[in-house]
Amino acid sequence: MWRDKKVSVVFPTYNEKDSMKAAIEDFFASGFVDEIVVVNNNAAAGTDEEVRKTSARLVYEKRQGYGYAIWKGLEEAAGDYLIISEPDGTFSGRDVVKLLAYGDDFDYVLGTRTTKELIWEGANMNFFLKWGNWAVGKGMEFLYNTTTLTDVGCTMRLMKRELYERVKPHFSIGTQHFGPELTLIVIKSGAGFIEIPVNYKPRVGKSSVTGSMKKAFVLGIRMILLILRYRFKRMDFKK
Repeated sequence: MWRDKKVSVVFPTYNEKDSMKAAIEDFFASGFVDEIVVVNNNAAAGTDEEVRKTSARLVYEKRQGYGYAIWKGLEEAAGDYLIISEPDGTFSGRDVVKLLAYGDDFDYVLGTRTTKELIWEGANMNFFLKWGNWAVGKGMEFLYNTTTLTDVGCTMRLMKRELYERVKPHFSIGTQHFGPELTLIVIKSGAGFIEIPVNYKPRVGKSSVTGSMKKAFVLGIRMILLILRYRFKRMDFKK
């Protein structure tokens, strides 16, 4: 709980079997998380067994894709504060309190992994990934005249339930670049948001995207095109 409001964490999973149990325990250990919803998105064999060793709730999504997993997790989560992260060992449960503290003042709190002092030794944040994320973030910041943005690819973020209910009808991307789409929809909604630095640690196992330079480059191009397309997109939001 945070100020008498329920806190939910959504973990999409595809290839995180070996880190799953530790990640769940780490986030619960923050002392503020009421529930963790793990979305099995055609995950690696043995993932369910790891989740069942914990008090997290396991749900399933048949459609393949990071975005579809997040859609399902947010739909299943019961919290007033909805935190999205990944159970691959890269994010720290102790950063939950940072997100919640800023959530007192903002409807949407986005993490950034580009703060040098919080990038752990061995983390997958090389020159290309760090400055590529920074450049795309700055492009979004400039085109939409927003608060500071330095990392459009960071999974870890918080959204208040009221904002989620407003923006969810506009979700359209079920694949890897849903994260930037969510931020763009939030920007178009006029909601208050801020970016804050979070810890970024070495991943357990290999990423299906950033583990490949080619895939990371293609994802970056898709993000840029998405940012340009949304700049001129008209969107209506219910009050």
